[in-house]
Amino acid sequence: MGKYVAYPAYKDSGIEWLGKVPEHWDSVALRWISKRFSGGTPDKTNGDYWSEGTIPWLNSGAVNQQIITTSSAYISLDALENSSAKWVPEKAVLIALAGQGKTKGMAAYTTFPTTCNQSMAAVVFEEYNPKFMFWWLTSQYKNIRGLASDDARDGLNLEMIGSIPCPIFDKYEQQQIADFLDDKTAHLDKLIGQKQQMIVLLNEKRMALITQAVTKGLDLSVPMKDSGVEWLGDIPEHWNVLPLKAFLNDIAGSIKTGPFGSQLKSADMSKEGIKVYNQKNVITGDFNSGFDFISEEKYNELSSFEIFPEDLLVTTRGTIGRCAIFPHGIEKGVLHPCLMRLQFKKNKLLNHFFVKLMQETKILLEQLTLKSNATTIEVIYTDTLKNLIIAVPPVFEQQQIANYLNTETQKIDDMITTVKQAIATLQEYRTALITAAVTGKIDVRGFK
Repeated sequence: MGKYVAYPAYKDSGIEWLGKVPEHWDSVALRWISKRFSGGTPDKTNGDYWSEGTIPWLNSGAVNQQIITTSSAYISLDALENSSAKWVPEKAVLIALAGQGKTKGMAAYTTFPTTCNQSMAAVVFEEYNPKFMFWWLTSQYKNIRGLASDDARDGLNLEMIGSIPCPIFDKYEQQQIADFLDDKTAHLDKLIGQKQQMIVLLNEKRMALITQAVTKGLDLSVPMKDSGVEWLGDIPEHWNVLPLKAFLNDIAGSIKTGPFGSQLKSADMSKEGIKVYNQKNVITGDFNSGFDFISEEKYNELSSFEIFPEDLLVTTRGTIGRCAIFPHGIEKGVLHPCLMRLQFKKNKLLNHFFVKLMQETKILLEQLTLKSNATTIEVIYTDTLKNLIIAVPPVFEQQQIANYLNTETQKIDDMITTVKQAIATLQEYRTALITAAVTGKIDVRGFK
């Protein structure tokens, strides 16, 4: 920890979570120094409980705030009185007993009186500093999660929470450690936030660069013309504005969605055989990994859905609009129902140019949304996609644009990677600093 010094003397705490601690520290189970209770959720079907409530109420996701400053919802007094929801005082610690992903085991600190759901344990301290205990419990996230199994369905309970060992010592020293961590983590969080904002700006710059290139070209001195398409505006005079179907091969099946569910059922899948390439292959760009397979007999039934080298694959359900070009030298396979195959005339439209247009700008997805009269779209259909209007330069210029964007976006991607690495380093340092302070590995008493 660099500039920080250790305490003068240490002793073995006898507890694995704590290890060696300063000589004047002791330890105790959480149950002996706190009050613990869980909350409740008023009846969701009773609109009066939720529509004009004034009492703050927190769901499990609120712990992601760490220092809780906003409520998840508000409930009425009737809702409080007719449910197991309970008041949690200001300066209490909440621990998520369950929840999706990383939520279970996370600790948070309340800055206002509130209520919470039944998947949260409220821990109230009277004799010991609650902010120090918040930092201690935050540092022990992995150990706390380990009290329950890794199964997402298995949650923590109040008995488990009560068993957590805690370091105890003079309240004034606890306050000093809490103040130190409040100050240092605020500084680190500010730096992390600035770098996260930098990533947002770099991504915006990346998208603007791509959008400019694929709609206006690289030479801004060329004559322009009205595209005739409101959302597109002016385009270079020599570009063509046509529906996507004008660029498809003239052969049948040049645009094709994977087989219907009735043609390819879950029961048809096996762990070996001929691959069914799916969305994960496209999103990751990894076509060597196998996830779904079918028999040779089933493959013969679905031969019209076979994928060929240089086919452009597009995800059509859930995560829509992600693209990948099927590479050479990959074993044969067929489309998954959630993929679409596009085959373009090579002298009219290059796959790489279309990928930039489809996946790395919002142009086509916004047009799809407009055509579907929806604020969001969940499925891309072949008829809708092939009637999209696109502006396209000659093939040689498409290649120039694709080459330019590959070079320039790589520079931005490298910058984003560097910033992400810096964020990871700061987050690791933040975690290490908290752990070092609350376990007494560094002496921050009087530190300025």
